[in-house]
Amino acid sequence: MSRDRGSITIWVLGLVIMVMALGGLSLDLWRGLVVRKAVAAVADAAAVAGASGIDETAWRNGVLRLDASKARALADRVIAAESNAASLRWRVQVVSDEITVTVERDVDLTLLKIMAPGDEPLLVRVHATAHPQRGS
Repeated sequence: MSRDRGSITIWVLGLVIMVMALGGLSLDLWRGLVVRKAVAAVADAAAVAGASGIDETAWRNGVLRLDASKARALADRVIAAESNAASLRWRVQVVSDEITVTVERDVDLTLLKIMAPGDEPLLVRVHATAHPQRGS
């Protein structure tokens, strides 16, 4: 019995370290998920705004199609108006009657950076696609 003295302290210390590590990892993962949700909202809003950039002359003749430059400008304007636009990278592609917006953002991690050495942040990339539709 006397040889077992202090062994519970080591177990408790190990358990505390493991709980703190798991807590830190979960915080990093939640940060990534929150950023992904915010970036997805920006990409969706930009795609919807871009899809409203129709060619008005064609529309008056009964043809529904995108005006590529207008659609890009509308999507760019929505993204540039975001409060965190400086931390975003984006690309807008208009092909035929479809607009695709790709938005990227780096997420700096804390505990995962310590555990996995390297300077690479977590990259969050979201694609949103929209096309104009006639109302019913």
